[in-house]
Amino acid sequence: MLLRRASRMILVPTLALALVGAAEPVVGTAAAETDPQQQLLYYNHSYGVFDRETADAIEHSEYLPEFANFSVRTSTGTGGVSWTGRYLMGRETYVELFGVGDLPDQDGTLGSTGLGLSTERAGQLPTVAQRMADEGGTPIGFIQMRDFGDGVPVPWFDAVLVAETYDSFSGWAMEYRPEYFADPRGNTEPENYPGDVGRERYLSDAYRDHLMRDVTGIRIAMTRRDLDATVPLLRAGDFAVHTYPGGILATRGGTTMRFDAVPRESAGMKRIEFSLNRPVLHRHVEQLGNSTLVVGPGARAVWTFR
Repeated sequence: MLLRRASRMILVPTLALALVGAAEPVVGTAAAETDPQQQLLYYNHSYGVFDRETADAIEHSEYLPEFANFSVRTSTGTGGVSWTGRYLMGRETYVELFGVGDLPDQDGTLGSTGLGLSTERAGQLPTVAQRMADEGGTPIGFIQMRDFGDGVPVPWFDAVLVAETYDSFSGWAMEYRPEYFADPRGNTEPENYPGDVGRERYLSDAYRDHLMRDVTGIRIAMTRRDLDATVPLLRAGDFAVHTYPGGILATRGGTTMRFDAVPRESAGMKRIEFSLNRPVLHRHVEQLGNSTLVVGPGARAVWTFR
């Protein structure tokens, strides 16, 4: 779910939250059966903007609907702002893929990316916001709405952004709203425990009919300014943050995230790793525009972007 900036967002200063270059691959782990008391934030989804050839190849692929719970859909959020994305949905995690010009203004430029990290238990977002401030960040709160097309919007999730301006990367923490889970139009699942606002409840079980289970690793290149603004969010969410000369590696929670500091012209989504519902015996290579998806052998897949 894309987040709009500046005049396209509703900025809520309090939000009732008391907001005060390496070459080695990402190493993904199997998606965790989450204990919501272990950490505050988990990888929810990420997005990338790719060249038109790649985006069109993804959209019209005959293989992706077999590989994953795949769809192309348009969503309408706060203020009537709409976006159309290509989605690969797993058990708890997903990715959202766009082409150049699919999004307005800066968000639609080649190499733009985003990352949403979410809570699993209701009421944890205020703690995240306070921790971000304690880590030197400036959390910006807002409420995202969703219009299902009938003109009756429902609160979708609360969020805190890491920065009001950015070069190519947008990061945020989010917490699904109870009103959304209570709305039958959302087709969500019953809670698994009191206060459950988790990812597994939000996503459908349609992943079971496909190979892809979850996102276990991502690699995103961004400017140093965007990277520095993201660190307080990761630390606030209880990720283990490891620094290396060209960027950072964030682990814990089932998805390993690597962020490389690069010039703006080199920014973008570089790699996505997936766990599979079952191992496959043979290696399958799918060329999708200027990207390559390699599935198997075993219970993993790797998608690289040029």
